[in-house]
Amino acid sequence: MLPRTRLAALLLTTHIAWAGAQPMPRFEDSLAQRMQACINCHGQQGRAGPDGYYPRIAGKPAGYLYNQLKHFQTGQRKHALMARMVDPLSDAYLWEIAQHFAALQLPYPAALPARAPAAVLQRGEQLALRGDEARQVPACTACHGAALTGAQPATPGLLGLPPDYINAQLGAWHNGTRQARSPDCMATLARRLPAADVAAVSAWLAAQPVPPDSAPVATSGTRAPLECGSFTAPVTPAAATAVRP
Repeated sequence: MLPRTRLAALLLTTHIAWAGAQPMPRFEDSLAQRMQACINCHGQQGRAGPDGYYPRIAGKPAGYLYNQLKHFQTGQRKHALMARMVDPLSDAYLWEIAQHFAALQLPYPAALPARAPAAVLQRGEQLALRGDEARQVPACTACHGAALTGAQPATPGLLGLPPDYINAQLGAWHNGTRQARSPDCMATLARRLPAADVAAVSAWLAAQPVPPDSAPVATSGTRAPLECGSFTAPVTPAAATAVRP
């Protein structure tokens, strides 16, 4: 039997020889390859991270994704890692990234079973589908589409998101750590909702199945219930899709 030190050295030599004989993986200078930094947190193909905090970005409207990347860059949204990643990138490249993930119309997993009491879910359904006139809160469907799958050019879908994420974003709008293009309608709405209503609508939305056709709908053309800067198409570079930073 070989002494332990000689055996270890032999194994190491064999491993190095084997590794050197293997072909190096081919690097493809494609946008999908360069987006590996995104999917490390947001899941394969941007389907969402496993922890419930990093949301799905696949299939969201390109205008919405571009706006969020710009908001991280300008500090309107606060997240140190995202800010560092997007800070050196040009507007053209941000638009290219947004278009890449917007084009990924992929199936959603089944919705998680609702854990909230029936009365809480009933209140959440009311807010999502009918709103609350007394609080001057329109239904979520008024802006996010009748099926809550989002609307072009820049309004995201609300289904397929964990309740903790929805709670966190409404809380961020309420306290000003998340901002959107002025007039910031979501900040206005978040401040009109008490914490119990935020929890209710988050629980109800998270428990809803995503329809097979989850693509954002075309804008209906009807007047929005609130003035909202995010409804308009983002200002993007003229030839953004062909430009890299």
